[in-house]
Parts: sequence; structure tokens; C-alpha cells
Amino acid sequence: MNIYNFDATITDELIAQIEANAPKQIDNVKKLYDSFKTDNMTQGVRYYQNESDVLKKEIYTYIDEKKVVDHDATNEKIPSGMHKILVDQKVAYLAGEPMSFGSRSDNDTQLELLEELIGERWEDTLPELIKNASNKGLEWLHPFVNEDGEFDYMIIGAEQLIPIYDAKHRFKLTAAIRFYAVAQDHIKLELWTEYDVTYYEIIDNQIHFDVTYDINPAPHFTNSEGTEGKSWGMVPFIKFANNTEELGDLHFNKRAIDAYEMLVSKTQDTVIDIQELILILRGYEGESLAEFTTNLKRYKAVNVDGEGGVDALQADVPTAAYQLQAEMLRKNIITSGQGVDPSPEVIGEAPSGVALENLYALLDMKASMLERKFTLAMRVFMKFIEVYCDVANAGDFDARDVTMTFNKMLLTNESEIIQMATQSVGVISNETILENHPWVRDVQQEKERLDKQKEVELSAYSERYGSLEGDADGTDS
Repeated sequence: MNIYNFDATITDELIAQIEANAPKQIDNVKKLYDSFKTDNMTQGVRYYQNESDVLKKEIYTYIDEKKVVDHDATNEKIPSGMHKILVDQKVAYLAGEPMSFGSRSDNDTQLELLEELIGERWEDTLPELIKNASNKGLEWLHPFVNEDGEFDYMIIGAEQLIPIYDAKHRFKLTAAIRFYAVAQDHIKLELWTEYDVTYYEIIDNQIHFDVTYDINPAPHFTNSEGTEGKSWGMVPFIKFANNTEELGDLHFNKRAIDAYEMLVSKTQDTVIDIQELILILRGYEGESLAEFTTNLKRYKAVNVDGEGGVDALQADVPTAAYQLQAEMLRKNIITSGQGVDPSPEVIGEAPSGVALENLYALLDMKASMLERKFTLAMRVFMKFIEVYCDVANAGDFDARDVTMTFNKMLLTNESEIIQMATQSVGVISNETILENHPWVRDVQQEKERLDKQKEVELSAYSERYGSLEGDADGTDS
């Protein structure tokens, strides 16, 4: 149902005629589902969960001139977790502090309504969106009206949603297919348009209408009484992109991570192997190597002839070359991944504000690309809230009036900032100083505390020396 009550036009009738001669909608849904690829998305998630390609590492040998896997060889597989470190840095930088919402018209009533509708859960949802978009390239947010008639929202994995865009306007979402598995050969699908949703299911690779729904297609939601169908007038999925290309962070440094993890794993193989001595036998009087091993373990000695002996051969690890190569790859991962190097020799004991800004320069550059895309997505999110407030008579809400700010969490030299704040007294307003003081989280709360503190100090002064009014009148205290 169209809540905007647009009348059908000649264009709509023409589109309907074209669609009547096109392949069945249900067949197109199946084709889109079959052709949807998620490899790049799941790859970033795997690396975040420390399941990188080094776990596929194999050691080979040759038997009868054929290359085969050597299952007896030492084969250490050591993921580094570097991708997770870089993604977590980005999440903490952008969402370590809650997002701030404001009003261009200083409409406190509207901000209270926004807080009531999205709740504190948004503080947990935003970091998840950033993490998932960084791993997959994008993530989706689904606004909906729950069973109680309340505004609600949930994250939909990018690997579970197929976007369908307008052929002429690439950025206009005209439909979306959400799907999820309920059993091994049973997939549920939902085709969402601007005004309704159609439910399908795939059973044994055959697609059907989902007969478990009484109304199919169905409106997006109903009124509070459940008697009238309502729709958003928009496809209710909001794209939160990592960057313009919709690429995950792993795309830019996967090869460096793979090279680093392979180097560490192969070096560990060598270290383990050289702990086992290779024994060279000369003039051994026994009949087999098995007998030699048994005698060596049991008696700590072996029989050799007059000119015989046992020599030990042990390889050396090229430590310096390994350390140089490993450190070069590690720095390459951080640089190509646009992260912050946490090494003590890089950060130092007490870096200046300028040094810290330089340290965070690459991370800020990467985070800013996501911040720009997320701000646009948040604007669409506010539009859904506006529609809900209008349909549900929840209150006046203007999506364009709301401002959103990411409170980036940057390491700072607190002593340096406090000193500058002290020197700024009388030069700028006290409120500006409070806003930039590293120990102040809530400026309004801090102002209230200062006012209360002044009242207590004034009261104590009055008790000891008399009130200022009494002194002015010349009376004794």
C-alpha cells in the first residue's frame, strides 16, 4: 500500500504492460539468488576471525617423482590477527565514544523523541555496522515496525541481501531480496519493493511462493489496530558502505598479511625441525637404524668399530634476515592497511600532540571515507524515522534538522592539552575550554557540577566570614 496515495499514471500502466510480457517475477528472483556472489565479503570475515589462508598451508614431498602432501612434515600454521587489529582500531576510533545527535534549530523535544525511538541500542549497533562494513565492504540496516507497533531496526548481513538498483539511476534502490537458510535445502526469500514485500522459499532448488503467509504480497507494516496496511514509500534497507568502491579493508593488504603469516609459519617449522639433531653414523656395528635408536634411548650408547663414531648435525636459523623481513612486512601491513603502529618505539613515552596527529593520519584518512558514507546512510535512517512519526502520530520529526557527529577517539597528550586550556582562560569562553578538556565527557553535566561547587564554596565562605550582603550593609558577622 502506498501511504503517499500516488495515483497510477500512464507510465505506470506502460511499465505494467512491459512486465506482463517479461519473464515471471518469481523466475527473476531465483536467477538473482543463483548469481549472487559473497566470496569477497566472507573472506574479510574469515580473516577477522583469525581464519586466514595460512591455515591452508601444506608441505609437499616427492614420491616416485610425483608431488604429494607430506603429512609427517612439521607444518605450523600461525595466523597473525593483523586484520582484526586494524579493523578494531578503526571501530574504536570512530565509535569508541557514542555518536552525538544535535538539532539545527535547537529542538530538544525532537532530540528526546529520537533518543526514545532508537534507544541506547544504537551505541552498540554503530560499532557493529562499522566492523561489518570494514570486513565486507558494506552492511545493511533494516528499519521496521515491530509487533507492538514500535519503530525498530536490525542489521542485515551484506551476504544475505541482494540490492536491485534503478537502471538509469545507479544509486536509487528500487527493490531488495533478503534471504536466509532455515535448513540445508530450504531457503527463505523476501522481495521488498517501495510499497510491499513478497515472500518466497526455495526447497530442493525449486522456488515457490511461501504459503505460510496469509497475505502475500504484504504491506511493510500495519497501523496500531492492525486493520490497515502501511508502507514506507522506500525500500526499507539502508546501505552503510565502507568506501565508494564498497571494498572491505582486507582488499588493500591481504597479500602483505599472507606473506607475513607464511614467513612466520615457515620459520616456526624450521625452528622446530632444527631442535631435532641429525646424527651421522660412522662404523656402526648394528643391523638397522631402528636398533640404533633403541640402543641410544635405552643405554645412552651405541657400538661402533675402531674408526667409527657419531656426529651431530644441526642447522642454524638466519635470525637477522628473518627479523628484517618480518619487520618490513609488518610495517607494510600497517601502512597499506592505513592503521596505527602500536610499537613502543613508534609511539614513544610521551609523544606531543603533533606527533600523535601524524601517527593517526592514515587511520583518520581511512575512517573519514567511511564516516562520509555513514553520514549519508544516517540521513536516510532519519527519513524512515520521520515517516514513522508521521504515520504513527508519534510526534513532529524533521529528518533534515538532525545533525550527527562521530566523536573520534584519539590518543592525546593530556598534559599538553590541559596546559593550553589553562593558558586560554580569559581568551576564549569557559564553555569552549570545557568542551576541549580531556577529562570532560559531558559539558552540561560539568557546568552543573561547577555551579554546585561554587555554591558550596560560597556557603562555606559565608559561614566563616559572613555573607557578602552583611558586609555590604556594615553589619557584624
